[in-house]
Amino acid sequence: MPSNLEVNVEKNSQQNLVSVVVPVYNEIESLKEMHQKICAAFQKTPYDLEIIFVDDGSRDGSYEVEQELVNGNSNTRVIRFPVNRGKAAALNDGFAAANGEFVATIDADLQDDPEAIPQMIELIKKEKYDLVSGWKQNRQDRFIKKHTSKIYNFATRIMTGIRLHDMNNGLKVYKSEVVKSINLYGEMHRFIPVLAKMNGFVSGEMKVRHFPRKYGVTKYGMSRFYKGFLDLLTVLFTTKYLRRPMHFFGLWGMAFVSVGLIAEIYLLILKYAYGEPFQKHIALMMLGVLLIVFGMQFFSLGLISEMIAYHQKSKKQ
Repeated sequence: MPSNLEVNVEKNSQQNLVSVVVPVYNEIESLKEMHQKICAAFQKTPYDLEIIFVDDGSRDGSYEVEQELVNGNSNTRVIRFPVNRGKAAALNDGFAAANGEFVATIDADLQDDPEAIPQMIELIKKEKYDLVSGWKQNRQDRFIKKHTSKIYNFATRIMTGIRLHDMNNGLKVYKSEVVKSINLYGEMHRFIPVLAKMNGFVSGEMKVRHFPRKYGVTKYGMSRFYKGFLDLLTVLFTTKYLRRPMHFFGLWGMAFVSVGLIAEIYLLILKYAYGEPFQKHIALMMLGVLLIVFGMQFFSLGLISEMIAYHQKSKKQ
């Protein structure tokens, strides 16, 4: 575990244990109520429970409340970031600290229902899923946030082939091997099902209730959408071409070279069939040469990437 984190650790047996990871950023009003709701959700279940708050550099006193909860509850721990590092980093360190057979994530804003977590675990067992994502019903968010999320989820389904309606829902449950196999950064927490699929895991979803925000305001602005789009492109590249990079670079290289050759052949036809000098079409000639050069560079990148991928595969074997 990274040394720059302040961690209260109590070891638990993994079998029959559920770890609930709660990323927190300035949610002081909701923490005690969220803790109570999570504990209540597991009172009548056969599971043991550990709650891991990951304080992402809160400045409103959230950490002091989390410490109170840790001191009063042996099943509760807290990881503290000295500065705000983002939700992906918070989840990544929460996953590393989790000891449970199952690992759940839920936001601290009280908009999701912890009572759904045991039901999602049972769905994993029944349907042989590796992770289950919540699907918000009657979503209680502002119009813009609600509809941009719909567009984002539709685009992600089309581009990744994963048929989840609410890909970036903070309420999810995983088998422990899923969260231990992925590394999150940037805005990658939105694409955990995609990363899981890349590692051979199967995703499912369950309809869940959604509540209006009770305290404070949302911590996510419009910047998350363009960041999320850029990270989606990164995920698509890594999932589709990481093991066969020449398919990506070679395709683009072939396209550039082909267009460049067509341009040069066209100029040759103009020169020798119609007597037009090259100087008359100097811009097109230079463009054709540049496209051919770019295409060859893409081919070279593809070959180098293939060599790196082959070397990494050989090292693992």
